[in-house]
Amino acid sequence: MKKCAMHPSEAAGSGPGTAAARGRAFFSCLLRSYLVGACFNTRGLQNIGFAYAMQPGLAVIHADEQGLRQARKRYLEHYHSHPFWAPCLVGIFLSVEMHIASGLLPAHALDKVKETTGYTLSAIGDSVFAGSLLVFWSLSTCCLLVSGCRAAPLFLGLFFLCGLQAFRAFTFWAGVRGGFRFLERLKHWNLINWGQRVKCLNAGLLLWLWVLVWPRPLAWWQWAFGALGMAALGKMTYRFCLPREVVIVLFLLAWALFPVAVRDLRGVLTGLGLS
Repeated sequence: MKKCAMHPSEAAGSGPGTAAARGRAFFSCLLRSYLVGACFNTRGLQNIGFAYAMQPGLAVIHADEQGLRQARKRYLEHYHSHPFWAPCLVGIFLSVEMHIASGLLPAHALDKVKETTGYTLSAIGDSVFAGSLLVFWSLSTCCLLVSGCRAAPLFLGLFFLCGLQAFRAFTFWAGVRGGFRFLERLKHWNLINWGQRVKCLNAGLLLWLWVLVWPRPLAWWQWAFGALGMAALGKMTYRFCLPREVVIVLFLLAWALFPVAVRDLRGVLTGLGLS
């Protein structure tokens, strides 16, 4: 009679790793993934926090002490990624560890893809989360506050906060169930292009914020000088590789000196009889 193959989670769950114990351990891994950056260091970056997040799952997957020791060492090496992707990566690597414990994968298979996967998701996280969604939240909150709204910014922040927690939980369990196959699903989400769309929306929000805070009455030539100044500072940043802090200081100085320059120019034109 043909014997059915067990799922890796079932094979790894023999002995002390029962389904209930494994579920509790994996939930503990999800909670610990919030602390991945707590022990940041210049040698392994986020490796200590990531190993701490993996520990409960590794303990329930690897019944033998030797296998558990080797698994711990695999996550004490260099690791770095965007913190919002930490639960997803913890889930994926737990799935891989179940395959390793059940003998379906060699241990060295993880070493070949662990760092590449972390840095790939880090780049996506920097673009979509840090460079797009977080900026959208901050700009939209500023626009609502300047417009006089008080409750809407609070509910907007709560919406994004709850959405982030749902995203972290979903990607964690999807990573546990699917392993590296979940990365194929992520490719179909087209996150990079969505990040570009949000950035275009952020440009519109920034323009609207300028309209809200610009001193009245509005003058087209002031907007023209402001736009040219922003373009010039952006060109300087790109051409001369200036730090953003220096560019911000230059912009604020130009903003402060602009009224003085306009007043002096009007005085000169008045003295010449041209105004």
